[in-house]
Amino acid sequence: MFQITHYKQYPPDVSKIYSYFECRRKKGSQFNEVVFFGLQYLLKKYLTGRVVTEEKIQEAKIFYQMHFKQNVFDEDGWRKILEKHDGRLPIRIKAVPEGRIIPRGNVLFTVENTDPSFFWLTNYIETMLVQMWYPITVATVSREFKKILAKHLRATSGSVEGLNQKLHDFGYRGVSSQESAALGGAAHLVNFCSTDTVAGLLMAQRYYSCPMAGFSNPAAEHSTIISWGRSREKDAFEQVLDQFSSGPVSVVSDSYDIFNACKHIWGDELKERVMERSQDSCLVIRPDSGDPAETLIEVIKILEDCFGCSKNSMGYKVLPSYLRIIQGDGIDLSSVNEILQKLSEEGWSAENVLFGCGSALLQKLNRDTLSCAFKCSYVETNGKGMDVYKQPVTDPSKESKRGRLSLRRNSGGLIETVESGAGKPEEVCLTYVIINQKPVVWLALPAIAVIGDQSSGKSSVLEALSGVALPRGNGIVTRCPLELKMKRTKAGQKWSGKIKYRDYSEDLGKPAEVDEKIRKAQEVLAGKGCGISHELISLAIASPDIPDLTLIDLPGIARVAVKGQPENIGEQIKTLIRTFIAKQETINLVGGSL
Repeated sequence: MFQITHYKQYPPDVSKIYSYFECRRKKGSQFNEVVFFGLQYLLKKYLTGRVVTEEKIQEAKIFYQMHFKQNVFDEDGWRKILEKHDGRLPIRIKAVPEGRIIPRGNVLFTVENTDPSFFWLTNYIETMLVQMWYPITVATVSREFKKILAKHLRATSGSVEGLNQKLHDFGYRGVSSQESAALGGAAHLVNFCSTDTVAGLLMAQRYYSCPMAGFSNPAAEHSTIISWGRSREKDAFEQVLDQFSSGPVSVVSDSYDIFNACKHIWGDELKERVMERSQDSCLVIRPDSGDPAETLIEVIKILEDCFGCSKNSMGYKVLPSYLRIIQGDGIDLSSVNEILQKLSEEGWSAENVLFGCGSALLQKLNRDTLSCAFKCSYVETNGKGMDVYKQPVTDPSKESKRGRLSLRRNSGGLIETVESGAGKPEEVCLTYVIINQKPVVWLALPAIAVIGDQSSGKSSVLEALSGVALPRGNGIVTRCPLELKMKRTKAGQKWSGKIKYRDYSEDLGKPAEVDEKIRKAQEVLAGKGCGISHELISLAIASPDIPDLTLIDLPGIARVAVKGQPENIGEQIKTLIRTFIAKQETINLVGGSL
């Protein structure tokens, strides 16, 4: 870890290092946008709370003495963090909300030190934070699959019904580690809810408070088929049908001869058993070898001969609802598009096919896939700030950004990065996620965003669900996004609450305190008056009388600016709202027109 020696290399009297992370633009890349995901996991697991201890300092001192063969470890600096900050790293991170889709070339998160004595911390943690490349890349690749599937579904069926189940994560055994499976598996679940990667589901539970982010069905594997012997393949298939008579079931059918299995076993000997099933308990036949497109088309033609088909409203053929195909071998972005294109040319709807993907989804990618980079853009020395950058003459694409950075939606509706500290606070799309190792707020997935005009009844809905009175009045009352996390407790337990924003938190003992505390929080974050802020207020309440649910209350849409408001207040509010509703895992509850 080469950052160990960097504290010796900065100029004298440096007090602030400010850096940022981006996915650089790259001409000709198939990915023009990225899906931001995974920072909450990395922060919760590695950077939250007391991360420096005397034991770790001593261990690091011995380790780096052996590694560098000289004394370069900053023992005094780390001990001062332990003594002054109780082992919590004095850094501040602002980031794009997770799940947000951002054009490449824009800032995704920023990092800076909050104590001038520890300026070197900002880039010391670069190595860990740059590993964000992996979940971002998986979520982006997964979204690209979704775009291809959606395009073909619309073209051949007229809708995107069932899209969220169209790509199943088969990648667990093909990744390099358990943590890769967890990070990559969870990233895929930003776009789809179909997976066999249990590690990803557990990560979503533990780090994103999502009880069950993905689903699967019973499925046969070659060992469960060939263990019956070649002459008893039909018995193996029938056993699966017997054991899983309700709900969909997938059966790999190419152990010997996929075409024979489809024509003579499924389409003849077990035909009546197959036809007894319904759409809710359909048989999903899985080819697993040969040219993916050619094999799948031959299989679907055989199944048509045996079971017939119908035509949908777009004029494309569809197998009976009790029969589908899943293709998991040889699947990547190119082959999925090729298969669906050839199917449509043969007159078949994309409704007939599901896909499974392994290494192309979770493993065949690297940091250069999206050109991920972490660079310093601003420093302070002797109290004076200076914009800094790199500008290599040998590769202009690696020129870095300058100064303090903001992310905003411009007048044309496009997201852009503003450099050199020129951004306006009310336009910023980055929010604080951690200050001095204390989380500002953790977002739970999924969440329901409540949206509407001013005085459209949003507060009434929230109050009815939560049992607490929220601020009311004329004009803009909700001036910051409010995350309302409700947890149902056992009968007889007392109501409890906690409000958090920035690095402040306070326990609440009565529902009646909520109104006043939210108003106070809004004044801290948005100032007095009628302005708004993108910074999140988190209110967690627990009671036997409420459901387990997370709601996000957003400012009501203003049509006309009133006294004390900027002329573009309406656009500011819409920009704030878009930061939440653009996230694919958020459910939007609309109480007025947008």
